[in-house]
Amino acid sequence: MMIAAALDQVGPRLRRLRRQRGMTLTGLATATGISKSTLSRLETGQRRPSLELLLPLAQAYHVPLDELVGAPEAGDPRVRLKPRHVNGRMVIPLTRQPGGIQAWKIVIAASEVDPDLKTHEGYEWLYVLSGRMRLLLADHDLVLGPGEAADFDTRLPHWFGSTGDRPAEILSLFGPQGERLHVRAKPRRKHADHTTSY
Repeated sequence: MMIAAALDQVGPRLRRLRRQRGMTLTGLATATGISKSTLSRLETGQRRPSLELLLPLAQAYHVPLDELVGAPEAGDPRVRLKPRHVNGRMVIPLTRQPGGIQAWKIVIAASEVDPDLKTHEGYEWLYVLSGRMRLLLADHDLVLGPGEAADFDTRLPHWFGSTGDRPAEILSLFGPQGERLHVRAKPRRKHADHTTSY
């Protein structure tokens, strides 16, 4: 009975995730290789979820499989970071909950120097932890070093990679369109309030 109840919640959870990511069924079908009609039936509960359907969806949404099926928390407070390789980069998710702003640590190999500009919905903030990162953004060609940050609307053509000398480690915060990072700096004067929106 508990299994049936959990499976009944998978469809609404998948629909909520897709809407939070700002994706269409057509875009998701392209990303996963699952037909649009199958995705629609999954979301409405007309098709039972299977492992072969849920695995590509978990990858497309960048969430653990247990989040799609609503598996209960095991009670272990440790965050289990599962690094994976995506387009020649090691990507480590730093957030566990779907939706909202997602945080990633990304290690870019020194060999990743060939630009491949992309556009998509969202807003990204990048911070260089070590090494040097090259960022192409619309008409800009920038090199950022440790401690430097950049933020941009991902609807602009963009690519970031290595400068070619050594690997770069970066922190990435990515949010849906309209959701931006707000950094609150400590006021210099008693009543000053300096808020920077990135």
